[in-house]
Amino acid sequence: MPQTVVFETQQLTKVYGEGELAVHALRGIDLQLLAGEMVVLLGASGSGKSTLLNILGGLDHATNGTVRYGELDLSQATERQLTEYRRHHVGFVFQFYNLIASLTAEENVAVATEIVSDPMAPRDALALVGLAPRAHHFPAEMSGGEQQRVAIARAIAKRPAVLLCDEPTGALDSHTGIKVLEALDKVNRELGTATVIITHNAGIAAMADRVITLSDGMISDVRHNSQRADPATLSW
Repeated sequence: MPQTVVFETQQLTKVYGEGELAVHALRGIDLQLLAGEMVVLLGASGSGKSTLLNILGGLDHATNGTVRYGELDLSQATERQLTEYRRHHVGFVFQFYNLIASLTAEENVAVATEIVSDPMAPRDALALVGLAPRAHHFPAEMSGGEQQRVAIARAIAKRPAVLLCDEPTGALDSHTGIKVLEALDKVNRELGTATVIITHNAGIAAMADRVITLSDGMISDVRHNSQRADPATLSW
């Protein structure tokens, strides 16, 4: 049975600036992302990874081409439609955790659940990433890896169809980063959340269903892993 296509892009381009100063961040990206899939986007700094992720997430607009989320054409969507799309359909995890220092872990997650119609209980979201015992701790009382897992819990508590992760282990050492990757793997497997992780770290690629490499704004390689590696076995 064919999997549902969550995202489809056709000849997606993004150009910053004009004339001789123009920077071509994306140069005709054709891509499909499937429901329940774990995808790693690999590439060096400047390859277009973050630009692509931001367009998929409705945070930025393409210059040309189309990007569809199901039946919604994001390239033609109004700002109101994009706001509703981000609110209800997409969870974001960034390199830096963006937690509110004056709120506990549970309260940080609750901030996201208050704006959607069918949220997960904040404590349940924290339990999914292994942090239920830390629910009443403040960010300053938590390690970097724990703060990132709170950020993941916040992103998934609204039950998004898609989780977009921009260098989620970039500020962490490998031991702590693996804990974060284990949380993302668990969310993907147990909730069926289509998950995209962008990284420059090739060591993470083995945990994905599919690995897409970007170079100079273009897809230079696509490969499928016959079996996903347990994040605990990864090293970098």
